Amino acid sequence: MVLLFLIVANSFSYGQQKDQNDFFLAETYFRQGEYEKATQIYKKLYGKSNFNTTYLTRLITCYQETDKFLVAENLLKEKIKKNPTQGFLYVLLGHNFDKQQLKELAKINYDKALNSLENNAAYGGLIGRLFKNYSLLDYAINAYEKTMQLNESSNYNFQIAQIYGEKGDFKLMFESYINLIDKNAQYLNLIQRYASKYITDDAENETNILFRKTLLRKSISNPKNEWNILLSWLFAQQKDYKKALIQEKALYQRNPTGLSDIFSLGKNAFDNKDYETSKSCFDFIDKESILKDEKIDANWYLAKIAVATRNPETEVIFNTLFKEFGKNKQTIKLQVEYADFLTFTKNEPQKATTVLEEALSFTTSKFDKGRIKLKLGDVLVFRGKFNKALIYFSQIQTQLKGSELAQEARFKVAQTSYFKGDFDWAKAQAKVLKGSTTQLIANDAVNLFLKITDNEPVDSIPSGLKQFAKAELLAYQNKNATALQELENLLSPKNQSKNEFFNGAKPGEVIYDDVLYLQAKLFIKQAKYLEAISSLEKIIAADNQGFLTDDVYYLIAETYNIHLNDIEKAKEYYQKIVFEHPSSIYLVDARKKYRKLRGDTI
Repeated sequence: MVLLFLIVANSFSYGQQKDQNDFFLAETYFRQGEYEKATQIYKKLYGKSNFNTTYLTRLITCYQETDKFLVAENLLKEKIKKNPTQGFLYVLLGHNFDKQQLKELAKINYDKALNSLENNAAYGGLIGRLFKNYSLLDYAINAYEKTMQLNESSNYNFQIAQIYGEKGDFKLMFESYINLIDKNAQYLNLIQRYASKYITDDAENETNILFRKTLLRKSISNPKNEWNILLSWLFAQQKDYKKALIQEKALYQRNPTGLSDIFSLGKNAFDNKDYETSKSCFDFIDKESILKDEKIDANWYLAKIAVATRNPETEVIFNTLFKEFGKNKQTIKLQVEYADFLTFTKNEPQKATTVLEEALSFTTSKFDKGRIKLKLGDVLVFRGKFNKALIYFSQIQTQLKGSELAQEARFKVAQTSYFKGDFDWAKAQAKVLKGSTTQLIANDAVNLFLKITDNEPVDSIPSGLKQFAKAELLAYQNKNATALQELENLLSPKNQSKNEFFNGAKPGEVIYDDVLYLQAKLFIKQAKYLEAISSLEKIIAADNQGFLTDDVYYLIAETYNIHLNDIEKAKEYYQKIVFEHPSSIYLVDARKKYRKLRGDTI
């Protein structure tokens, strides 16, 4: 008896495996357009399993692709006669008539499919899907909506929303997505993902406006936290962090369980240089939080904002924080930030070194030690102690292999080697990092790699790269006047030795643009704004289709807008980005500022 059972079981298993192999072969023929061969296999499979809708629909399609419409029609009519409650068969039959341009007969059968739902709504999902597959989008919507009316437990709002998206009816698409969340809040993250396909970072984009209006209408008629969450998300996508914070505060006031979303918003605002909103976020966290670690992290960002905005009270802020939280392992990031401030803002690198060496004694965490050593390396490069800096960077790479810190340390090795004039090693390190999993590091590595390859000497003839690297190092060390002199020498070389003779950067050369661009940024640091614009205009005059063109236009616009208060000139250059450089990373920001200067209501 047991032997008989095993034989039967093995036979069944073998039969299943053979059917799977046959189906795979049929699918291969089907995709390759060999419908005659596919027909024979699907016909055999359907004969064994005439309840399998996949076999049936594939077989019907094969008949249609080989012009055997009558065979398909007879098969479907026979099937309907035996199973009159299976309304989806009318969709297949209607499509068979459609393929023959028999529109009236097609419509009759499509309507029969919809009417069949009155007696058997269980096939509503399949009927809707078949209509959608045949691009009969209005019929598909009707099928899904009718099914939901007949069966209140069914929910096809997601499918309906996708169809409206295909039709380009974004208003109804968003309404369907919102209705889906209204029925089940668990769809929130899914809807965010699908809505993001249509939302851009431009608040004036048509779909952004439709989504915002849909949410606002819903929030008035049926208030829910989900609408605030989505509004906050929308405003954050548009980089309108101030409005996003209003929504996050409203959510927190209703349910003060956590501040992580406000923290994330503050970080995004900081990364996008909206320091005012970022400060509001972290001030709020500092006030509301009862967790020491959370308060320290918030104050770390507040200190970073003070540095970024050149707050004259920055040092007082740091000292107040150390008095409140102490110098210990919990405030490592704060100590590293303080050392950065001492070095790059106050030109006190020796004091910064002392702060960092002390910080090393507070922690046993290899990652904290890595962060400290990374900053120590930066400070040592600032002091011109390259070899010692490289030791620290190499230690991080060895001790934290594969981590983001290790990748950052490798980039520091490349950058330091570049400053030293060791271009081959710098290029080799940058080449490895071009595939970094961290986008920012990858971008920096690509830029350094291209800078070297575009400007490196050819046939031992000096190209000016060594002098330019020296100028960049001087700028890194805040020796701006000396850096400007080095750049001036590059443009009009004087007293060059025979071995180092360089004939000067010329229009049309990559290094010419690089020299002038760095020169402009240094002039801006010295508040020499007209000189900065003059340098930038020389780049445009040399080649207004160069890879720096949109950077140049944006820097000119910002200089006129922020420093010279020349609205008309600022508008002119923002407009150039909007109309001449649609793929620029500055496009959205330039458009917003152009509209604001023009007096539009944003």
